[in-house]
Amino acid sequence: MQLGLLTVPFESWTLNEVTDWAVANGYPTLEVASWPRSSGDSRRYAGVCHLDVDDLSKDRASEIVDEVVTRGASICGLGFYPNLLHPDADHRASAKAHLLKVIEAASRLDVGVVNTFMGADHRVSLQENWEHARTIWPEVVSHATDHGVRIAIENCPMIFSADEWPSGNNLAYAPAMWRTMLEEFGDTLGLNFDPSHLVWQMIDIERAILEFGERFYFFQAKDVLIDREGLYDHGIMSSGVGWQIPRLPGLGDVPWDRVFSALYRVGYDGPIVVEHEDRQFEDTDELIQRGFLLARDQLAPWIH
Repeated sequence: MQLGLLTVPFESWTLNEVTDWAVANGYPTLEVASWPRSSGDSRRYAGVCHLDVDDLSKDRASEIVDEVVTRGASICGLGFYPNLLHPDADHRASAKAHLLKVIEAASRLDVGVVNTFMGADHRVSLQENWEHARTIWPEVVSHATDHGVRIAIENCPMIFSADEWPSGNNLAYAPAMWRTMLEEFGDTLGLNFDPSHLVWQMIDIERAILEFGERFYFFQAKDVLIDREGLYDHGIMSSGVGWQIPRLPGLGDVPWDRVFSALYRVGYDGPIVVEHEDRQFEDTDELIQRGFLLARDQLAPWIH
């Protein structure tokens, strides 16, 4: 295993600046944010571009890799998390076109994994979303296969309001759908597993790792704190809104000792990438850095 970070919080920094800081502070590998430069995505923790994949030549890709390696780091994945099942057709087409470019960029960079969402239209049922996914995703999976790149689907429900249940904006949030999509799309597609999303859904994290660990192509380390007062007030029918609070690893309810025990049992030896979405440590660059240091000190003892 190797400790890494998702570059998104360093929005105004260059990739080289992020790399220098990461290496100096115990993060030798990076998941590089790869949104379009003019995405207009106002969603929190989205829309950041540390790698411009438009017209990325082989020569420029080689230069980027050399710059990162010279600094003592590596790129373990590219991250672009759109909604390929968005109800607006133009939105879907734009997201899909860019995801195909990210896959091509990963191949040129010799980066084996692209991290993304399956997507969903929260207005329709999971089954309707799945049937829609079966028409959109084969081309993406085939494109990745042709370029020698694997796709890792993050298991985040992407629910931001109580009326977005049951599909949220990413249908791949629970084991039943994981089984379905992994069987449907084959070995090119796997999971980018984030244990924090299972806590508030009351899904057994260890069991999920033991069942699906062989299809973990990536692992994002984020924690979540359950606000018991908020849960008491709103109940589980509120879909976590108002009572599940993203935190840095070690500051929430994820049982990290059991998580790593299960990861070692299934033989996972890929990156452990910190996804920093902790509001308490995000208002300044200093706070962002402090948050990553807290996460490092929590996770580093488990990573060998």
